[in-house]
Amino acid sequence: MRAKARASADADRYTVRSVARALRLVDIVAEGPGEGLSLSDLARALGTSKSTTLALARTMASAGYLRDARPGPRYTVGTALIRLGDIARRQLPLGDLCRPLLEELADETKMTSRVAVCDEGYPVFIDRIDGPGSVRFHAPLGQREVPYASAAGKAILSTMDEQAVRVLCAETGLRPRTAHTITDIDSLLENLAVARGHGYAVDDEEDAEGIFCAGAAFFGHDGSCAGAVSVTGIKGDLPAWRIDELGRTVRACADHVSEILGGTRDVAPAAPPAPTARSAPSAPPAARPPSRPSARPALPRPRRAEPGA
Repeated sequence: MRAKARASADADRYTVRSVARALRLVDIVAEGPGEGLSLSDLARALGTSKSTTLALARTMASAGYLRDARPGPRYTVGTALIRLGDIARRQLPLGDLCRPLLEELADETKMTSRVAVCDEGYPVFIDRIDGPGSVRFHAPLGQREVPYASAAGKAILSTMDEQAVRVLCAETGLRPRTAHTITDIDSLLENLAVARGHGYAVDDEEDAEGIFCAGAAFFGHDGSCAGAVSVTGIKGDLPAWRIDELGRTVRACADHVSEILGGTRDVAPAAPPAPTARSAPSAPPAARPPSRPSARPALPRPRRAEPGA
């Protein structure tokens, strides 16, 4: 208790109250309505007099951190924050921030973990941690990968609306990478709806034969998809309960990344579209070993394309 009190006293000692109050003012305006807040609104929220609030608001407006919108005055955030936001985004060492989480994820799942940023809907992997054991996956960093065949890519696609997905897939083409790649846009949209509902996407040998991946999207402070984390391993006879377990673990890791970035997962689960002639019915649940709880629902698996040229 004494140590905590001492730390609090030190923090207060080195806090400039007027600066803290000015920064709080910017936060209040940023969290307010798009048309801005009046001086009375700001004084009430800040707990200061109108004269003090006016002095703070004018000071921040002269520096570009607030904007005096007319008629009013009503204060909105200023353009200086756009510039600082761009600088912060460029300087944000996402790979460094995520590395401890990737190490923990690889250790927990015994699989290779990776983090990708979203580049106009494409996943670009920026860091990875190899899982334990002798198996190493060729996973190049720093280049765009097709989004429709990887777990990270499909996790990113699942945050986009249908039209945006159609446009992107028309740009890339749905070329088969294995006999299991989903090459039909309607089947892919159904698969993405399932991923959206579960909170994670699955690459079931769709990018490489015998390889399984689970991925989940994370979000930036503006609520948009900033990227995805994923795990990769040998498919083998992976049961449905283990797929769900891995997906939930990756989802938790992605949520943690969102917290670091000041974002939240705000993707409402959507019911899968009505089945089409091209889509296979859901697979029955796989039995979980007796020592574990009852089986969780298996992921619906769309009919795969035949091998292409």
